[in-house]
Amino acid sequence: MTQHKSWFSAVGVMMLLGFSSHILAQNPAPKSAPNPGVTRTTLLQSDLSAPGRETIVVRVQLAPGVESGWHTHPGEEISYVSEGEINLMIAGQPYRKVPAGQALIVPAGKVHNAKNEGAIPAVLIVVYVVEKGKPLRTAAPEPAH
Repeated sequence: MTQHKSWFSAVGVMMLLGFSSHILAQNPAPKSAPNPGVTRTTLLQSDLSAPGRETIVVRVQLAPGVESGWHTHPGEEISYVSEGEINLMIAGQPYRKVPAGQALIVPAGKVHNAKNEGAIPAVLIVVYVVEKGKPLRTAAPEPAH
């Protein structure tokens, strides 16, 4: 009887590991954020009908007091703030607050940053329309103000 229990336990563990790896393969862990307090989760990545272009949909969460860091993208960023509020900084433009329920566009190649100056996490749903095969995000120095 004990031998049967061990066998069933071993089979159960193998099945659990198999199901876990299948679930993880369908929902890969997000790549690590360049700074603590920023969580990026890719929701969708797909080619577009325009040659050499793809779209990537990402859920971005910024903890209170955290910023994304100055960076660029190889295409447009279209974002919707679903929770909280961000301070959007785009090189050559005045800073502006973008509260929940509003959207924003960052033109291709523009150096920009977002900071959560609020007391709750800021959550954005971001759609990138970018050149396929290029890094989605490239760090950039803070521009002169």
